[in-house]
Amino acid sequence: MPETSPEGGVYEWYQRGVALLRDGNPAAAATLLERAATEEPGSRSILEALARAQYDAGRYQDAVTSFTALTAVSPTDDYAHFGLGLAASKAGELPLAVEHLALAVAMRPDIGHYAKALRRVRARQAAGSP
Repeated sequence: MPETSPEGGVYEWYQRGVALLRDGNPAAAATLLERAATEEPGSRSILEALARAQYDAGRYQDAVTSFTALTAVSPTDDYAHFGLGLAASKAGELPLAVEHLALAVAMRPDIGHYAKALRRVRARQAAGSP
């Protein structure tokens, strides 16, 4: 059976994907946002929403990929580095997690949960935990 496109265009897909994410349906959001990202691969807003949806759906490696693309598009985005760090941590990629969480902390030392996440991952790394 041929794959059909969702109704509307990229903006509508993005809006519906964000609404699905907000309403607690990250898997459906990710599916719709993946379609939007295919059409607009350089869109910061779409990449962020997609990465968040993938993370919330437990698709941590996919979230690493999307947050990595987001940091490439927007290298000074502290949230992108924070999200990449969290996703990498969940995916078991602790060195990558530490690197990006440390960048987020350096960019925004005023955000306490960035530093807390970095301390947690460093502790896991020191303990040899996956």
